[in-house]
Amino acid sequence: MSKDAPEAQPAEQISYEDAREELIDVVRRLEAGGTTLEESLALWERGEQLAKTCQAWLDGARQRLDAAIETDERQR
Repeated sequence: MSKDAPEAQPAEQISYEDAREELIDVVRRLEAGGTTLEESLALWERGEQLAKTCQAWLDGARQRLDAAIETDERQR
């Protein structure tokens, strides 16, 4: 992502770790201030996309874990 505006690949196409790291950077930049309203809005929108991506990854991981636990319990 450049210093001026978000220009990364689509949030839904990146790994959880990359989305999380970029989200941390977005939050830091928003908290630091010094950006224009337009830049702040673009950062906010990117942050929302990244947060949804992270949540989707976590939801998927939870489903896989639940399925594995259920399978293990049925095999006992």
